Amino acid sequence: MANPPARTQPPAGSGRPRLLRTIGFILLAIILLVGLTILIIWLAVKPKRLVYSIESGSIRGYNLSETNHLNSNYNFVLRAYNPNTKVSIYYDKVETSVSYDGQKLAFNTLAPFRQRHKNVTRLGVNLVAQDVALSGDTAKGMKTERSGGAVELDVRMKARIRLKVGAWKGRRTLRVLCPSVLVRFSSSTTFVRKSCDVDTT
Repeated sequence: MANPPARTQPPAGSGRPRLLRTIGFILLAIILLVGLTILIIWLAVKPKRLVYSIESGSIRGYNLSETNHLNSNYNFVLRAYNPNTKVSIYYDKVETSVSYDGQKLAFNTLAPFRQRHKNVTRLGVNLVAQDVALSGDTAKGMKTERSGGAVELDVRMKARIRLKVGAWKGRRTLRVLCPSVLVRFSSSTTFVRKSCDVDTT
């Protein structure tokens, strides 16, 4: 009687490529599913850019010494408009500052708050410059503008925010720049609203 043919064993490790392909397909499917979900949410929500502007600004207690040390209080009303119909915003950490000619004059933080959709929120920003040493060029420029009765300042806000749509929340960093805000030293002069640049990453 003839002996039965010997069974050949599959080479060691032959199942590994198949396993790797299966894992790759699963990961690709997950990535596509997540991307499709984000796209559907974006199309349903149609997020709009936040709108910021400076509604008023004033200077009090201004004093620039002969040694170029500055003391002054800056007060602004920052108008924040959320034009979205389905997105609420949680502001967890809010930092504000004012600068002149690239030099920061004062810095402050604001209390956390929530802004609902289609909402306008006005933020009172109080910034105090206390014995701030200015560079020679900065001091010279401020003295020149002071003699003209007004000064152009840059107002900035940086905030860590959470966007909420239903049960979904996404974290972002919000940066607001209000450049060349013209603030007059006389309180009797009408303030001209200044639009701001907004960036969310």
